[in-house]
Amino acid sequence: MQSIMLKAKIHRASVTHSELDYEGSCAIDSTLLDAAGIREYEQIHIYNIANGERFVTYAIRAEAGSGIISINGAAAHKANPGDLVIIAAFSSLSEEELQVYKPKLIYVNERNEISHTGDSIPVQAA
Repeated sequence: MQSIMLKAKIHRASVTHSELDYEGSCAIDSTLLDAAGIREYEQIHIYNIANGERFVTYAIRAEAGSGIISINGAAAHKANPGDLVIIAAFSSLSEEELQVYKPKLIYVNERNEISHTGDSIPVQAA
């Protein structure tokens, strides 16, 4: 049996561009892609914290260290510059792979620079 698990996420990234007249995708600073282990052209899910929109597209590389998070094509209707988003990628894992599974969690500051990383989400007190 396979389980679909969170592979990686880039948490609370700031959208820097929204390009309607561009082939669909999401351009992401290469430093963030590499840290998260997200490959170019890999399917990603984007959750817009500002407006609740959720959509699926694919990742393309932006210049390393640029801080770029550009929502392109039709998805540009779902995010504006300044919106905070969560970018997630998933993978299918076997029961054996689940024994050592840990997601890559990348947290960024307001300039989309890595502030810290982790492999588990802390439990919030009620």
